[in-house]
Amino acid sequence: MDPETDDVLDAVGPRLRALRRDRGTTLADLAATTGVSESTLSRLESGQRRATLELLLPLARTYDIPLDDLVGAPRTGDPRIHLKPIRRSGMIFVPLSRRPGGIQAFKMIIPARPEPLEPTPQTHDGFEWLYVLNGHLRLVLGERDLILPPGAAAEFDTSLPHWLGSADGGVVELLILFGLHGMRAHVRADGHRSSHGGSR
Repeated sequence: MDPETDDVLDAVGPRLRALRRDRGTTLADLAATTGVSESTLSRLESGQRRATLELLLPLARTYDIPLDDLVGAPRTGDPRIHLKPIRRSGMIFVPLSRRPGGIQAFKMIIPARPEPLEPTPQTHDGFEWLYVLNGHLRLVLGERDLILPPGAAAEFDTSLPHWLGSADGGVVELLILFGLHGMRAHVRADGHRSSHGGSR
């Protein structure tokens, strides 16, 4: 793992500890509401346990804050950070990490359209994690066609044909982590099959 990613992950523990203390919550209370063991939470806060989506998602729900706030992702308007949005295929990608290689983080914005686009699945090497911040995302992954509401997450091997778009033509905002590690694909999301039908 590159030094910059290490720095980002190292900062998560102290942020979680400060947040818990600000809320006046004990580790035991937090374990009861999140389903994450007290020892795991303690190790996460002390930096002895690396942050993962599986650990951060229940914490974000419990604290009722966006996942990108929990991991310290800078906001687009933050004057201390000079982010250069990337426009690609009609979508906007705001880089949240600076160094190429390793895990890369982006905030992805799918603009509103009069009518939803038809899927055009693509493949490439890597592994992707995503979390829906706002809007309803349509995720076409191989033969699966899912609608992911705000708060839903998914992870998949990008060597599978995949496509992301708006399910209803509205704006969709996502947090995306992308790594160059091919892994067996699986989706973790409470989605349902879209009425649009399968992928091409």
